[in-house]
Amino acid sequence: MKIAVCIKQIPVIARVKFDHETRTIVREGVPLEVNSYDLLAVSTALKLVEEHGGDVTVLTMGPPQAKDALVRCLAMGADHAILLTDRAFAGADTLATARALSMALAREPYDLIMCGKHSLDAETGQVGPEIAEFLGMPQVTSVRGLQFDADRNVLVAQRETEEGLETIEASLPLLLACGDGVAEEDSPSPEAVEAAGTMTIEEVTAADLSSDADVFGAAGSPTWVEAVEAFESKREPKVFEEEDVRVAVDRVVAALEARGLFTGWGQDASADADTKTHEPRAAHGAIWVVAETDPQGALRPVTFELLGAAEKLANKSGRTVVAVVIGQGAEAYTTELAAHGADMVFTADHADLATYSTAPYTHVLAEAIQARKPFAVLLPATVNGRDLAARVAARLSLGLTGDCIDLAINDLGQLVQYKPAFGGNIVSPIISKTTPQMATVRPGMLARAVRDDSRTAVVEQMTVSDEALVNPIKIVSSAVEGSGEGAKLYEADVVVGIGMGVGEPDSYPAVYELAKTLGAGVAATREVTDRGWISKQQQLGITGKAISPKLYIALGISGNLNHMVGVLRAGIVVAVNTRAKAFVFRSVDYGIVGDCAVVVPMLTEALREAKARAEA
Repeated sequence: MKIAVCIKQIPVIARVKFDHETRTIVREGVPLEVNSYDLLAVSTALKLVEEHGGDVTVLTMGPPQAKDALVRCLAMGADHAILLTDRAFAGADTLATARALSMALAREPYDLIMCGKHSLDAETGQVGPEIAEFLGMPQVTSVRGLQFDADRNVLVAQRETEEGLETIEASLPLLLACGDGVAEEDSPSPEAVEAAGTMTIEEVTAADLSSDADVFGAAGSPTWVEAVEAFESKREPKVFEEEDVRVAVDRVVAALEARGLFTGWGQDASADADTKTHEPRAAHGAIWVVAETDPQGALRPVTFELLGAAEKLANKSGRTVVAVVIGQGAEAYTTELAAHGADMVFTADHADLATYSTAPYTHVLAEAIQARKPFAVLLPATVNGRDLAARVAARLSLGLTGDCIDLAINDLGQLVQYKPAFGGNIVSPIISKTTPQMATVRPGMLARAVRDDSRTAVVEQMTVSDEALVNPIKIVSSAVEGSGEGAKLYEADVVVGIGMGVGEPDSYPAVYELAKTLGAGVAATREVTDRGWISKQQQLGITGKAISPKLYIALGISGNLNHMVGVLRAGIVVAVNTRAKAFVFRSVDYGIVGDCAVVVPMLTEALREAKARAEA
C-alpha cells in the first residue's frame, strides 16, 4: 500500500500574541510544531504499512524551516519526505494550498492520501477535501477508527458525526482526514530524530508543478484576509473565596438571578434578529442557505441561524433568500423554512439522498450553483457542512471561508466573512474574489431568524440526475453516542462542563442533578472524554465543539486555552475550582473557590430555591 500524508507546521497556539499597535500576529520567538491531527494521520499510515506492507511519504508546503516537521515524521518511521518550497507558494489560501499539494501528489499513484481533519491554527478542515476533489478521488473526513480488509481491498472507517459514529466502506484510492481516536500520537526518540536529519528530503518548486505560477500562492487564492483583529474578552472576573462556601454560592446565584436566570432566559434567540424589510429580487444573485437535518429528520437549529444571517444580508442588499434542501422528503421542510425567512426553497428530493454522503450531495449542490448563479452560499460548520462545502468549492474553484462567527455586507457590496483563528483569540475579516462567495458558519454564533407562519415561499424542484447518485462509498451503519447530547450543546441555553477536578464518573450524579435543575446540557474537557467517561461528541475546545450558551458552568476545569476557546462566546461563565489561582478564574464572570463535591450540591439547592422564587 502506497500512502502519502500531508502535514502542516503550525505555531504553538498558546504562545501566539497579537500586537495591538501594528495589528499583526507576533510570530517571532513562537515555537513551531506539527499539527497534532496530522501526526495522528502519520501514525495511522505507519500502522497500516506495518500490518499490510507498503511505504509512507510525508509532504508539506512551506519555507525551508518546514523541513523540521518532515524530519519528525521521518523519525516516526516514514520512508520519504517532500517539501514544496518556493516564494510563489506564499500567501496561499486553502484552495491554492490544495491545488499545489494535489499537483505534487499526482506525480505518483498513491493508494491512500491522509491528513488531519483540520489544523489547530485555522480550524477549517478544507485542504483535505479540496485535494480529494482535485485528484478525483472519494473522501472520508473526521475519521476516528480505521481497518483495512485486504481480501476485499476495502477500507472500513468509523466517521465521527454530530451525534455519534458512521461506519463507512470505501475502495482505494481514497483520501482520509483523521481525527481523535484513530491512532496514538507517536513521539520519536532524540536518536531517531538525529538519524532522520540525515535523510534526503525532496524539494519541489512551483516550476516543477506548473508553467503557470499564477495558480499558486496569493495569485491563485480566491480569498484574502482584509485585516487581523484581536478578540477582546470583556469579562471582569469576580472570584469568591469564603470561609463558608455557601456564602460564595449564594452570591453567585444572586448575581445570576439579577442577570435574568429563570426569568429572561429560554426565549428565542431571534429577539434581536432582523425581520424582512427587503423586496426579493429574482433567484439569480440570491443568498443561499443549505439546510441540514438531524438523524430524526428535524432541521438543525443552525439552519435557522443561517436564515437569520441571510435575512440580515438581504436587508442590506435587497437580495432573495433561498433555502436549499437535499434529501428524501425535502418538500416537507418548505413551510418551516418559509416561516423562518426563505423567499424561495429549492429541493432535491430522492430516496438515495436520504442520508448525507459527499459525492451525491456535492454533485447536486455544485450543479445547482452553476445553473442558478447565487451571490453567496452559506452552510453550517458541522461535520457534514464542512465536508460538503470544501468539496463543492474545489469543484467550482470558489473561495471558501470556514467556521465563520459573523457575516456582513460592506460598502462595496461584498460579503465580509469573519473568521476566527489561533484558538479564537484572533478574528479576520475575509473577502472572496469569486462568485458565489461561500462560507460555513459555526453553530450557536448568530441569532435565529424570527418565525412568522404567515410567510410563504416559492418552491422549485432541482434536477437529480442519475450521475449525481453514483456513490463510491457505502454507509454500513450509524450509531448515536451519549444519547445525542453533543449535538444539543449548540442550542442549549445553559451548559455544565465537567473537568478532571470533579473526580471519576461515580462523582457525576451530582453534576447531572445540577444540569437537570437548570435544564442544561453536559459537556466535558478532552482529558475526561479521552478516558471514555463522557462521549467525545460532548467535548468542548480547540479539538472539540465551540458553543455559545447564555450560561456556562465549568466544574473542576483548569481553564487552559485548549478548552476555554470552546466557550469564548458564552454569555456568562461561572467556574468552581479548589485553587484560588486556577487559570480558569481569569476567563470567568464569577468564580467559587471550593471542592466540587461540596459546592455542586449546594449550588443545585440554591438554584432550585431561585427557580421556585421565579415561578412563584
